[in-house]
Amino acid sequence: MKLTKAVITAASTDHRTLPIQTLVDRDGELRSVLEILLREVHSTGIEDVCLIIHPGDEDAFRKSITDTSMRLTFIEQHERFGYGHAISLAADFTAGEPFFHAVSDHLFISGDPERSCARQLIESAKAEDCAMSGVQSTHETEIQHYGTIAGTLQRAAGGESIYQIREVLEKPTPTEAEQKLIVPGLRAGRYLTLFGMHVLTPLVMEMLTAKVEETKRAGGTLQLSPILSELARREQYSALKVLGGRHDISQKYGLFHAQLALALAGSERDEILSDLLDIVARARH
Repeated sequence: MKLTKAVITAASTDHRTLPIQTLVDRDGELRSVLEILLREVHSTGIEDVCLIIHPGDEDAFRKSITDTSMRLTFIEQHERFGYGHAISLAADFTAGEPFFHAVSDHLFISGDPERSCARQLIESAKAEDCAMSGVQSTHETEIQHYGTIAGTLQRAAGGESIYQIREVLEKPTPTEAEQKLIVPGLRAGRYLTLFGMHVLTPLVMEMLTAKVEETKRAGGTLQLSPILSELARREQYSALKVLGGRHDISQKYGLFHAQLALALAGSERDEILSDLLDIVARARH
């Protein structure tokens, strides 16, 4: 599998300003969320990135990026028919090739000092030669925020766990998860939720584009999770339990949590921990 392109979705009317918010990254540099994400993608060797954006946002997005040599393509989502529809707009950009996809309202912090989360996923997808989604073990009280998979452990070696995906449900309830999404080997009350990044094959784009007109006629929304469930029935589709964490900055205090995680993963970790202890101590008096 050869991967040279990435697609990032950033057109949500509710979250469109999140990618241009600034944080101090793990190197101590002030960067926008978008630039931190682009650096994540660039760590894999990918140079061509398509960003699906809200109409009129290109100028603000370009201004938020001060340090990248990547080739950027901007596509505006003028009609709003869901997350899957947004991805489908990049069909001409991907041109029948596999592609890496990430959402723009998550930040990813690797637990592997040598490899970013995106690099872990892409290397595993290439080794398995199939579509692959990043996943993370998540408590049942949080699964209503994420797509969640059902599957079985395919391989575990060197601290890496790869699962064969059987089904994907979007934001299930705990009852649905208990009935359909139990993954053998996980602790009780925990499920594998989508990490916010995927390696997708041309078949995914074909299925998305084929559903667009039907979705428009019905006045509904085209989501990615049902397409991924269909993918699991039609070709090899796996999940990598990524060594690291994803931080959903669209949630309450999401930017704060992401900033804290970046700081604790950086070179000034000890200083940050000391400052946090001082803040907690003062707050208790």
